[in-house]
Order: sequence, then C-alpha cells, then structure tokens
Amino acid sequence: MKLTEITLRHLKMPMKAPFTTSFGTVAEKELLLIEAMDESGITGWGETVAFVAPWYTEETVKTTWHMLKDFLIPLLLHKEIKHPDEVSALFASIRRNCMAKASIEGAVWDIYAQQTKQSLAQALGGNKQRIEVGVSVGIQSSTAKLIDQIKEHMHNGYKRVKIKIKPNHDVEVVRAIRTELPDIPLMVDANSAYTLNDIKILQQLDAYNLLMIEQPLATDDIVDHATLQKQLQTSICLDESITSVEDARKAIELGSCGVINIKIGRVGGLTEAKRIHDLCQNNNIPVWCGGMLEAGIGRAHNIALTSLSNFVLPGDTAGSSHYWYEDIIVPEVKAISGYIDVPQSAGIGYAPNRAVIDKLTISTEVYRSSTI
Repeated sequence: MKLTEITLRHLKMPMKAPFTTSFGTVAEKELLLIEAMDESGITGWGETVAFVAPWYTEETVKTTWHMLKDFLIPLLLHKEIKHPDEVSALFASIRRNCMAKASIEGAVWDIYAQQTKQSLAQALGGNKQRIEVGVSVGIQSSTAKLIDQIKEHMHNGYKRVKIKIKPNHDVEVVRAIRTELPDIPLMVDANSAYTLNDIKILQQLDAYNLLMIEQPLATDDIVDHATLQKQLQTSICLDESITSVEDARKAIELGSCGVINIKIGRVGGLTEAKRIHDLCQNNNIPVWCGGMLEAGIGRAHNIALTSLSNFVLPGDTAGSSHYWYEDIIVPEVKAISGYIDVPQSAGIGYAPNRAVIDKLTISTEVYRSSTI
C-alpha cells in the first residue's frame, strides 16, 4: 500500500462521569483521530490515547499532534508498505513517542486488514469469537459509593473489577469491599503511587485474594518491582514499566511481575503489542489489555488485540456506554453479560460515525505529499 492522504482531527469528548486515579481526574477526553487513505481509496482509522497533561507518560495531545505532523506522517506518505510490521522499522529513528506511533500504525493495520479481506483480529492472528471484559472504577468520594458501583458492574456481568488505590486509600478500602463482596474477581491499580518503603502496606493486601496489584512502584522501574514481588504472594502486574518487548523480556528475567498489562499506545502499536504477547506466552506470563479511556476507534483496536490466545485475563475494554453519552463509531461497542463479540468483517469491524465526529471535532488538518 501507499498512503496518499492523512487527516488529523482533534476531538473533545465529554465523559458521563469524571474518572479519578492517583495522578488526576479526567472529566472530558481530548484525543486525535487519524484517517489514512491509500492509493486505492481504502481508509483506515487510528486514535491517540495521550492525555492533555503528561500524567501517564511524557506524551500529551499536543505533542502527539506535533510528532505526527512533523515526523511520522512524512515518514509514511507515499512509502511502499507491504505489511504493517514494516511501520516500526520506518519509525526506528524516532525515540519513544509510542502513543503517536501507535495511532498511525493502527490506521495502517486497518487498511491492511481491509485489503486482505480479514478482520483486524484475524490479521493479528487472533482466534477468539468473543472476549471477556472487566471494568475499571476510579477513586470515588466514599467507599460506600465505590461498593455500590462495583455491585452494579457485577450485576451487569463484568468478569473482573479493578479499583484505583493510592497511599491512605488502599487497605481499608479493599477490606471494606471484601467484607461485602468476598468472592468477586478484584484487582487494584496503584499507578506508581508507592515505593519500597511501603512494602508493609502492600503486604497487607495479600490477605484479600486479589488477582494482582498493578504498577505499585515507579513508572520506569523493573528492579524494585522484582524486590517487591519476592515479598508478596499476590502477583504484580506491570503496566507503565513495559514500553517494548525488550522491557518485557528484562522484567520476566528479573522476576519483576507475574502478569503484564499490554496497552497498544504505551508500547508503540499493534506490532509491538503482538511481540510482547508472544514473548509472554512463551514464558507462561498471562497478559490482559488495559484501557486508556479510549473512544470507539481505540476500543475497536483493543478488542482485536484481545482476541489473541494469551489474553487470558479480562481487560478494561468496557462497552461504549460505560464512558460516553455517544461514541464515534457505529455500532457502538456493547458488553453483554461480560463479553464483547469480536467483529468478523474486514478491518476494525466498526464504521466511523462521521456526524458525531464532526460535532466533537475542534480542529482538522489534511496532509498530502504536497503539504509536507
């Protein structure tokens, strides 16, 4: 394929409810949509997952636009691409900026799947007809409100609940949940809010039969996580620490975790996500797909990735209505009794809802070879 035109759109989407973690609160999600067109007129779609501030990684909405416009799009326009795996090599000279890379690589994967008359899941090697999904609940104003939300999600069939924790909002909260809901599949996510000085606090969580403790220590650490994992019965799940297959290899060799969360944007795209999946499968490390408050395009990519065989734990890809008043795709993603059907039609399996996209768009730029 040769990409002849790429359109960037900056959207602002109001959320149904604010989502709070240890590093901040999101009440509306800003994102970029990438629409790429090849020489035959096939269009593919990608979505950035960076936030407006560098809370999660160093990338932001503005920096991803800059990287796409000034570096990544020029590297792809009118280049002959036989397979999406080649995009990683084309981007090799650009350091990090994984979320920007992933967004446009996702559009290439979408075009490739359509060209080869496969679903994106099939193009990636996925073999599932449906995926199990969990739900992530942000920090609430009270534990009672948190428990009420968890009960509602379990009633709706979600297969796992993840709650956010931080210092002074951890053991007591988990204890209260377990008192009322002793048997639900439960995990906690710290978003790097702790240090090794907090080992005694984290060890207390072993008593509550958690699926895992996600990213308790620093975002760039695998060494201290190895020290911590040796002193915990509960598996550590690494998230922010894993930005590449090499990070995953080192973490596995050090014994830094028992589970890895794979996020497409965090690792630089579907190609690298698949490499991490395969490495983990070969080392008996289960994986699951984390969420970044994606709109429908990003959600569609997550569903396709989760169809790979070693995604054995429910991910964070809840249905569209969990977060959005209206999504940017048709049909919207629906979770029924804790499952989402994997689309079988060519490409990502969802069509962009251009009316909603236009309503939410605050700026647009179109790039062709003559404009770069």
